[in-house]
Amino acid sequence: MHYLTAGDIEAFGYARAVYAIEGAIRGGLDPAADPARTSMPVDDAATLLLMPAISAAGVGVKLVTHNPRNAGSGQPLIHGMYVLFDRATLAPVAVLDGTALTTLRTPAVSVAAVRPALRRFQKPLSVVIFGLGPQGVGHLDALLDIAAHSDDIPAPGTVTYVARSGARGRLPHREGVDILDAPAGGEAVTEALRAADVVVCATTSQTPLFDSSLLREDVVVIAVGSHQPDAYEVDAALCGRALVVVEDLATAMRECGEIVQASRAGVLARTDIVTLADVVSGVVDRDMGRGRVFFKGSGMAWEDLVVAQAIVNGS
Repeated sequence: MHYLTAGDIEAFGYARAVYAIEGAIRGGLDPAADPARTSMPVDDAATLLLMPAISAAGVGVKLVTHNPRNAGSGQPLIHGMYVLFDRATLAPVAVLDGTALTTLRTPAVSVAAVRPALRRFQKPLSVVIFGLGPQGVGHLDALLDIAAHSDDIPAPGTVTYVARSGARGRLPHREGVDILDAPAGGEAVTEALRAADVVVCATTSQTPLFDSSLLREDVVVIAVGSHQPDAYEVDAALCGRALVVVEDLATAMRECGEIVQASRAGVLARTDIVTLADVVSGVVDRDMGRGRVFFKGSGMAWEDLVVAQAIVNGS
């Protein structure tokens, strides 16, 4: 049985993970067949998550712990392990670093969900990212990697991170990256949002991070920071103005605060929502070329299985 470290997983690359996600869906994988994640409280703050998945090619399960107190001790918010089993014999094949796997597959799913929309831009992307954690950094890396492997998607040019005070040192040095303090950024944050082609929300915020009326008509917004029905990084108004993409409708209505709140507010109907499978299969390709696009991701077990298999197989 193999053990794949965080370095092994990072070396696989975001673009290959995007292609694995898209290939699985085109090959007939149905995200709606995924079982709901099991969440078990450890105490009044920490949680243990169990995420199993089965496909025609394999079986796997991710064990994840989520501990908000870790922020004060320098430990990651999330720890995890992934176990991949052979589909025929059910013998364990590999154990993977679950945290690194999550960090890789989440931006890969986001890019797969909005890739057709990114083709509309004909210049280096102006990107605003809320959050300096692994997902905030990972989404920039994913955008850079998919652009490097595509002829029709521009790379990020101007990049602005909006982060909590004191979080500045968490981002590796990069050319052309500005970091604004969330509480004190004021007009600079507003101007960055008005100019943004892509906005990524990857925070633990329970309430909207900005007023969506600031955004352009052709903006692409990605939100991945929460999977609770009462937590939402983006306001309901954006859902009423955008083409809304989710991984799976039932999962979104159960776990995604932006979708739940917009539905309750009467600005978003189930029939207005499209799925990742619709995007990958080209069902909504024409609509992805114009207007606002909003992808809300919560993370699903099938995604871990698909990417873990691709890494282990070297595909």
